[in-house]
Amino acid sequence: MNWNDYEAVWKRQALPVGADADLATLRETFETKRRKMAAVFFARDIFQVGAAIIAATGAVWAWWIIGKTGWPITLAVIWALGVAVVSAKERIRAHRNRLAPDVSLLVKVDSEIAELRHQRRLFLNAGLKYCLPGAIVTVIGFVTVARRPGHTPTPPGFLFDLLTNPLTLGWIIVLSVAFGSFIWRARRVTRDEVRKQIDPRLAELEKLRHDIFTTE
Repeated sequence: MNWNDYEAVWKRQALPVGADADLATLRETFETKRRKMAAVFFARDIFQVGAAIIAATGAVWAWWIIGKTGWPITLAVIWALGVAVVSAKERIRAHRNRLAPDVSLLVKVDSEIAELRHQRRLFLNAGLKYCLPGAIVTVIGFVTVARRPGHTPTPPGFLFDLLTNPLTLGWIIVLSVAFGSFIWRARRVTRDEVRKQIDPRLAELEKLRHDIFTTE
């Protein structure tokens, strides 16, 4: 699964109506929508674990090729493994928070509200916690590789020449724009999905909870 596949999973979800949703419909569709939303979060965590492991493996391979002088690439390894660990912990947390099938609807709704609020915070913080650090360590990796071509010693003034050479400077600009675009897109996608999917669904669940609490 790549980023486009993950984004498509979100887009296949029917948009919540929000506070204007019909209460009878909310009751009837609650379990189905809860399962679909859980499947989206599961797909996200599995995607992040897999991508992080691949990234860490690639960084270790690059470090091995370069040798001891490639030690700054360890930052990329640490970041990637950190993402994998955090995503795996999310799966463990979700598993531990599963409810017994015979609990009341009110308990299920309360649990779903708490889960969506938690996921909302994760989505809104994804850009700063994952994308920006990932872009920084990737740039560090590229600079490390550029400064040590093969196993030849870096000549004096090499980094200055790298930044003043029109060709290499152009590639640095292109990569910087690409990283910036990725961060911007990831941030836009997550904020759009919070606005279109999570916030309206929270409004629906709050309405359903109020109805259950006052009628049962």
